[in-house]
Amino acid sequence: MHVDKSPKEKQCCSLLTVKKLLEQKRRRETASVPSCSTAGTSPALPTPVPQLPSAEQFTCTGASSSYSDMAVSYEQWAPAAESAVGYYPGHPDTSYDAAYSLPMTSDYGTQQQLAGYEGDTMSQTYQECPMSAVTDPGMAASWSLLGSSPSFGSSMDATKLHQARMLLSGMDYRQDEDGDTILHIYTAKGLRECAFAAAERLREIGSLDAKEHKGKTALLVAVTANQPEIVRDLLSLGADINAWDVNGQTALHLAAHYGLPGVLRAILSSRPAVNLEARNFEGMTPLHCAAISHSVTTKALSNSGLMMDVGLQSKAAEKLSCVQMLLTAGAFLHSQEIKSNKTVLHLAVKEGNIDLVTYLLKIPLPNIKDFVNLKAHGHTALHMAAGLHGNPHQEEILQLLLRRGADPSIRNLENDQPAHLLQSGLQGEQLKLMLKKRSASSRRRIVSLQDQE
Repeated sequence: MHVDKSPKEKQCCSLLTVKKLLEQKRRRETASVPSCSTAGTSPALPTPVPQLPSAEQFTCTGASSSYSDMAVSYEQWAPAAESAVGYYPGHPDTSYDAAYSLPMTSDYGTQQQLAGYEGDTMSQTYQECPMSAVTDPGMAASWSLLGSSPSFGSSMDATKLHQARMLLSGMDYRQDEDGDTILHIYTAKGLRECAFAAAERLREIGSLDAKEHKGKTALLVAVTANQPEIVRDLLSLGADINAWDVNGQTALHLAAHYGLPGVLRAILSSRPAVNLEARNFEGMTPLHCAAISHSVTTKALSNSGLMMDVGLQSKAAEKLSCVQMLLTAGAFLHSQEIKSNKTVLHLAVKEGNIDLVTYLLKIPLPNIKDFVNLKAHGHTALHMAAGLHGNPHQEEILQLLLRRGADPSIRNLENDQPAHLLQSGLQGEQLKLMLKKRSASSRRRIVSLQDQE
């Protein structure tokens, strides 16, 4: 018996997935841009710089490692691949620490500058929007971090927006097999007018916050893809600013993790709706993610040697500015991540991040001693600094902590004082003498205050 089989309905999304689009773009830019380590004589910052190898993924998750053996808590900084291959602005950096076990990866995280997919074509179902992306892929590396903010609120081209609306008027808005909508696609490609028109239609049918297979809404894609204007557009249309992906990462977590000050400004401009203390599934706030990410880039910069990597310098400055912006917006400096109770100070000290430690300890706090002496599973920041064996900034960090009220007499869960965790040898003895002098000086002050009372 003959059965007449009707042709199967064509998939509504037969185009390349967002992940593949970003991977193609990344490969093209990596192959076409030389290493920024050779640009030391040029006063101008590089535009896109090649990204790091995929094996060097940075992980921003909970700090679960034990400090029972502080003598081995600090690992020597081995030469890394950054100095050889350069650095791609916005890339998730190098591996942070084995203690941060769950990677904060993203299909979009390996590609931040997504404007101008000239070589890509859309399927007949998802037609190519007749315009190029409006953002400059080199802007992220050249924004002034401490000066005036760049203008993200530029108006869209009315003609192009009208064309986009006409183009998308009869289009199928269902999600493809990866969960991507047309809005995810245009957002990842950086096509602002097309993304805006698609967002209008999806809002009408209640799917503006539709999530793809990694749990990312179009807003989270726009954040990770470093598209601040599209972020603003989506928020103005009502996108959920506190939506999270499969790892619990909100828009703030992602912007802080990748060190994207422009995107972070766009998100923070929507306050008070944004939750500054949102926790990802590893118990970390955006401020924790920003601190860890900055430490990773600082470590890579230290490994670049005498040829200072301009791209890494720029990225370190951007990531520090993200820490600053979060704190200025009201992020809680004393917040402790859930797995090991570390504050941003603990995280910075543990990695020997002298720049971040210096910045944090300059913040005027009425209870600075309480902050400095907070414990993370029994260890104060001073305990962690004592365990920085071989770190060139160990003594300087110890002195900074002591000047801000760190107490060398506090004991950890193993009944060890910071002096007990110092390295052996001449340097360790010198540092131990410094801690003992400060401890004796503190005891004399306490006795003197008691006598006055």
